[in-house]
Amino acid sequence: MKAPVETIVVAGKDAGLRLDRWFKLHFPTVGHSYLQKLLRTGQVRLDSKRVEAGQRIEAGQEIRVPKIVREPAPERQAPAPSATPPMGLSKADRTFIESLVIYEDDDVLVLNKPFGIAVQGGTGTKRHLDGLLAGMADHYGDRPRLVHRLDRDTTGVLLVAKTRDAAARLGRTFQTRSAAKTYWALVHGVPRPPQGRIEAALVKAAGPDGDRVRKAEAGEQEQAMHATTHYSVIDRVGQKAAWVSLKPVTGRQHQLRAHMALINHPIVGDNKYDDGRPLPVEELEPRLHLHARRLVIPHPRPGTPNIDVTAPLPPHMLATWALLGLDPKHFEKD
Repeated sequence: MKAPVETIVVAGKDAGLRLDRWFKLHFPTVGHSYLQKLLRTGQVRLDSKRVEAGQRIEAGQEIRVPKIVREPAPERQAPAPSATPPMGLSKADRTFIESLVIYEDDDVLVLNKPFGIAVQGGTGTKRHLDGLLAGMADHYGDRPRLVHRLDRDTTGVLLVAKTRDAAARLGRTFQTRSAAKTYWALVHGVPRPPQGRIEAALVKAAGPDGDRVRKAEAGEQEQAMHATTHYSVIDRVGQKAAWVSLKPVTGRQHQLRAHMALINHPIVGDNKYDDGRPLPVEELEPRLHLHARRLVIPHPRPGTPNIDVTAPLPPHMLATWALLGLDPKHFEKD
């Protein structure tokens, strides 16, 4: 007869994982809500102690796993994906969405958005994250809802609500500017001073390459959108380029891209705002080097700790950092 519990030693390859991500890898049939219940009741423990799902694990630690997890009863298992995904969503697309998840609880998902995919649909845009998330309603129990946006070529943290109530609460949080957002970017040249604030109202202006924004001029106050960005130089590559941390106070379309161009330090790879400047180094991939690095925001469920999520750099920015001798690990929380 098998023991009612099993103790599993964390392997070296799993060191640094969140506990919920470890379960997703090793026990994929255990849904997030069920894992939370097991943790709340002490049935899952780390080194004999009660912990939360977001706890980082270390090699050699012991995870207490109840027998019901190793051999889940049918009613305990997570629902299997439908044979025919809704809204024509392919198995590959469902796997793609699941691969982007870097945080999940009962109320929210946080995705690490990749380069080149639109967040929402538009003219000529058929494949976008909003549409793909709609096709995951059977998986998450409701239609996941976007609560903010990123440009098509911007990568990083994208917050998604799993319920209508969470979406409404998070929407109000963004409106009151209670979300702390940090972006990383590579810009042309080195801003002076190394830390500063950019305040420039923006207006939309149509162009041959699509919508863009520019600084508001006299007489445009009625349609102008107030916009404020704080910037800080983290590291530099001579005078050719700088790695900067950008913290927008407001959330206007293309705000960071337009603001950095206004101070004559456009973001590398920005085909709308860099005025055709050559890359600082020829070997760099000509993609937008703007990444939503970190988001700290009050949780939509009262009494729950803040959501604080950091997204790793995308492949093209990691390659650039390596080429330029920049080390993102030195500034993991900037």
